[in-house]
Amino acid sequence: MPKKINPKIIILIGVFFTSFSSILTRISEAPSLAIATYRLGLTVLIIAPIFFKKHIYELKSMDIRTFMLCILSGVFLALHFASWISSIKYTSITSSTVLVNTQPVFVVIGSYLIYREKSSLRSILSILAAIGGSIIISFGDSSMGSNVLYGDFLAVVGALTVAAYMLIGRYARRNLSVTAYTFIVYTTCTITLLIMSAATSTPLTGYPIRELAIFLALAVVCTLLGHSIFNWGLGHVKPTFVSTAILGEPVLATIFAIVLLGEMPTATRLIGGIVVIGGIYSFTMAEAAESRKALSEKIQTADKPIEEKRKENAQAN
Repeated sequence: MPKKINPKIIILIGVFFTSFSSILTRISEAPSLAIATYRLGLTVLIIAPIFFKKHIYELKSMDIRTFMLCILSGVFLALHFASWISSIKYTSITSSTVLVNTQPVFVVIGSYLIYREKSSLRSILSILAAIGGSIIISFGDSSMGSNVLYGDFLAVVGALTVAAYMLIGRYARRNLSVTAYTFIVYTTCTITLLIMSAATSTPLTGYPIRELAIFLALAVVCTLLGHSIFNWGLGHVKPTFVSTAILGEPVLATIFAIVLLGEMPTATRLIGGIVVIGGIYSFTMAEAAESRKALSEKIQTADKPIEEKRKENAQAN
């Protein structure tokens, strides 16, 4: 990336590209599993040359535990794409994108259950607000039929599975580059989706040029120029900024749905969406404050022995 370009601007561009995911999925006439399989499969083919040229050594030196974690992470990512892409076929773009972005809620719950990491009262209240907003959306959608409510459920499953993917990846990526981790996980994800497609007799051939163009756009525009930029951004800006920026996806997706598809969100969806985004934003800010506080306490603790030694020397003199 050119040094003159602000990394934050690049991340915001990534949010812009990612926001087309739901639009491209909605206009596709292919089955959800086929869309997910092609999206990840084409992404793997594109990044494969870079991996084999510069990062193959990481695979050779990887320990079995890290490798198995990458495999498990890829399986959960496949379940995420399968459920979330399916949700867009049943519910609105607004509901789907807002609900799938509740994944921080499940990350916090998982962090406590698995790693015993506690959150502040503000974080917990923010999570409850996000859950409340999700309930508002689902309550409004329930009057539109069981299929719409089923779509909301699939979006929440998408949030749950991507949270599992993130929790596992948090440790799997410790000794891996972004490229190596992404290639292994995306390859596993593609294989899992191929198995799911075969198990459900989902056709993966015979699609017209229009559908293939949509698949390629999802891989290049939404995955490589979208999600991959978020991974890159974590090495250049604070995670808080990336987490906050991603909240722009449901907002942009809703605007694109209105302009391009004429899909107007209901008042209930708008209210619920605002509450969810507000809750997650508040949670992100609370977690950032906790991180700063923990870092400050760590520095003070590290400096304390030095200060005590100085006092002892002063008293001795």
